[in-house]
Amino acid sequence: MTRSFTSLDDAEFNQLFRDFRYTAYRLETLQRYDVSYEQDEFARFLAGETRGEFPGIAAWCDTVRAAVSAGKRMHRVHVITEPVSEYVRFECGWAYEHTVEAGEDVRLIMVSGDGWPAALPHYDYWLFDSTRLVAMYYDEQGRFVSGELISEPDKIVQANLWRDAAVAASVPYRTYAAQLQPSSP
Repeated sequence: MTRSFTSLDDAEFNQLFRDFRYTAYRLETLQRYDVSYEQDEFARFLAGETRGEFPGIAAWCDTVRAAVSAGKRMHRVHVITEPVSEYVRFECGWAYEHTVEAGEDVRLIMVSGDGWPAALPHYDYWLFDSTRLVAMYYDEQGRFVSGELISEPDKIVQANLWRDAAVAASVPYRTYAAQLQPSSP
């Protein structure tokens, strides 16, 4: 039986982030996510304000810190197309700074135009302990539509293969961020 949910606040979905034993992995493929908890900070970013506190992801950072302090690994790979969207600039300059500081291993794959990695899908998902797969579905504007807990073994194995390919092709966030910093004289 497949379990679906239509809110990122779904209790069963959020329980997965507390119950995993070893790893929680996320593949991100969109160039814009329109989620309520980032809207205020994204507006500040677009207005040219300086990065500061990020109340919208404070709870997420608490989740990451708790997992990492318990010896668990939280990691993600985001496939980013160039030219980089305003949202991705925001995510890299503001959101990832906080989540990496909290202990999340964020990695990026930069691709140009139509150069999408052949080994990777245009498909967002979470994979917990390499055994529990949650497909994440979004509309064209990047708004979350639904998630689906998938139990078919072949799809779980495929998600593991995609994870391995994405991690192998990616660079750590800090490596990417260092390239964005102005050089010192």
